Amino acid sequence: MSRRRARSADHSTDLLRDTDNVSIRPSGGSSCLDCIRPYSSSPTSPSAQRQHAMRGDDDNAFVANAVGCEQRNGKLDSPLPEHLVVMVNGIAGSASNWKFAADQFKLMLGNKVTVHCSACNALTLTFDGVDVMGHRLAEEVKTVINQLPGITKISFLAHSLGGLVARYAIGQLYDLVEGTTLLHTFRRNESGEGTNGSEGDNTNISQLQGTIAGLQPINFITVATPHLGSRGNRQLPFLCGVPFFEKAAVFSAHWFVGRTGRHLFLTDDDKSQLPLLRRMVTDCGEGQFISALKAFKRCATYANVCYDHMVGWRTASIRRECELPVVNTFPVNEKYPHVVRVESVYPGGDDASSNKGSALDADEEEMIAGLRQASWQRVDVNFHGSPQMLAAHNTIQVKYYWMHSEGADVIAHIIDNFIV
Repeated sequence: MSRRRARSADHSTDLLRDTDNVSIRPSGGSSCLDCIRPYSSSPTSPSAQRQHAMRGDDDNAFVANAVGCEQRNGKLDSPLPEHLVVMVNGIAGSASNWKFAADQFKLMLGNKVTVHCSACNALTLTFDGVDVMGHRLAEEVKTVINQLPGITKISFLAHSLGGLVARYAIGQLYDLVEGTTLLHTFRRNESGEGTNGSEGDNTNISQLQGTIAGLQPINFITVATPHLGSRGNRQLPFLCGVPFFEKAAVFSAHWFVGRTGRHLFLTDDDKSQLPLLRRMVTDCGEGQFISALKAFKRCATYANVCYDHMVGWRTASIRRECELPVVNTFPVNEKYPHVVRVESVYPGGDDASSNKGSALDADEEEMIAGLRQASWQRVDVNFHGSPQMLAAHNTIQVKYYWMHSEGADVIAHIIDNFIV
C-alpha cells in the first residue's frame, strides 16, 4: 500500500509540474492572456477577437487554450484549435472545480484543444432542475462556439450532476446528418492505456452520424455521475443503505436541492409524462437524447467503487446490482494506481442481455436498457488506502489539488484515452 501511495504521489507531482507556469496565449504572441475573463461585446480588431474568444460568460468561466494564429511576415505560426472540450461542474459547484483538469489538458494536448469550463450552472443554480440547467448549458455552448473560429469537433467532460445536465444539453443540440454513418474504432490495450487521438483496429462500430451544435461529437465522459438517479439501495451512499433514510430522502430531497432533487429521485412524474430521467433515455419531443449519445465516438463513465458518499457505484457505472463485479484494489496499470477496472459495453452485448438479471426497480431497468443503446467504456476507480479516500467524490475530479491530488492519475487516464 505504501508503494502504491508513493507511486500516486510521484505521479501527482509529475502531472503538476509547470502547471502554474502554463501560459495561455495566442501561439507566437508575446503577452500572456488571463485565464479567467468575462464575456463582453464582440470586438472588431483581429487581436481583440482572439482575446475575446478566450473569455467565459462570467468571472468563474475560463477557457484554457491557444486560440488563434499569430501572423508574422505573412505566415501563420500555428493552426487554430479544432476541438472544443466543454467541462461541466456538479451540484453546488462552479467552473473553477475543473481548473486542474483544464490545466492538464492544455499541458498535455497543447493547442489541439480549446477547453471551456462551463459557468452557467454554478452554486445554487444547480438546484433549478436538470432540464433548466441543460437548456442553459446548450445556450452557453452555442455562444462559446460562435466566439471560437475554426472549431469543428466537440467533447464533454462532466462531474456528478453535470453528467445529467450534459446529457440533456446534447439532446437539445443534436442534429442528424441524413444518410451517413460514422465508422470508428477505439483501441485499448490490457493495461488500460488508450490511443490518444488515433483510431484503433480492434472493434468497429457503425453509428448514425449526427452533429452537436453543428460540430462533430467525439468524447462524452462522465465522472461520478448518477445516471440512474439517486433512488434505490446505496445509490446515495451517505444514507448507509438504511431503508428508512432512503425512503425518506425520496420525499424530502426537493426541500434541500429544489427541482433537482425531484429529478434525481424520479418524483417529478405526473399523469401526462414520465420522470425526466426516464424521458432522457429515449428520443422524444423534448430532445434526441439517445441519438445524441450514440453520435459520439466514445462514451465513458468513471465511477468510484467505494468511499463516494454522494453517488453509488451502480448508478455511476450504469450497472444492475447483479452486474457489479468483485471489488478490486489492484490497478490495471501502474501509471494509474487508482484505476482498477476498464471494460467496454456494446449495444446488444452479453452485459446488456436479460439473462444477466433485471434491476430491482422497473424505472431503473428502463434507464439501463435505454442508456445501453449507446456503447460505453466503464472505468472503475478505487481510492482504498489513500489519505483522501473519504473525499472520493471530489478526489476523482481533483476539485482542489491541495485537497484531492490523489485523483491526478484519473485525470491522466482521461487525457491519455481522449480521442482528439
